[in-house]
Amino acid sequence: MTGFVDSDIGAAPSTADYGVWTGYRIPDDHSSWHPAVRQFYDYWRSVAPPGRLPGRQHVKPEDIVPLLPRVFILDVFGDPFRLWYRLAGTEVVRSVQCELTGRWVDEVQPETLTRPTLLDRYRFIAETGQPTWRRGPTLWSRDPKHYLTENCLVPLASDGETVDKIFAVTLVFTRDGKEV
Repeated sequence: MTGFVDSDIGAAPSTADYGVWTGYRIPDDHSSWHPAVRQFYDYWRSVAPPGRLPGRQHVKPEDIVPLLPRVFILDVFGDPFRLWYRLAGTEVVRSVQCELTGRWVDEVQPETLTRPTLLDRYRFIAETGQPTWRRGPTLWSRDPKHYLTENCLVPLASDGETVDKIFAVTLVFTRDGKEV
């Protein structure tokens, strides 16, 4: 696993090792991002030690209070690769329609067992230390009115290098683009 290097942010990921995952790279221009997603990403970059990935110890919830209902943190486990919800904000829980905190991703979102490529993005983040951004139709089971999503997933590494958590913000929208 590699640590975050500021110059790597715009690098296009290789999909060769990540199945059909298409690579939700961080675009150079963030002006089209939802302001909350942009705030989250900018905050993550601001708390990163020079040349290193930030860890959970760098994240201060009081600095991002307006975002907290829309964030989640996953603990990353390897061999086999698994994710555990350390925290899920109230809006994330409401959208998924069940409590997530303290549960395995594959337990509460069984589509990951039938469509394992859903985890390719998370595996990419864990293995490369690169953040990702995506806007499009939801890929996970959610409230049926929650049709579109915009999210940013970023790595956290307590040692600055080895990804041990994935930190994310996610917003959901109706089919006509109205924010939920």
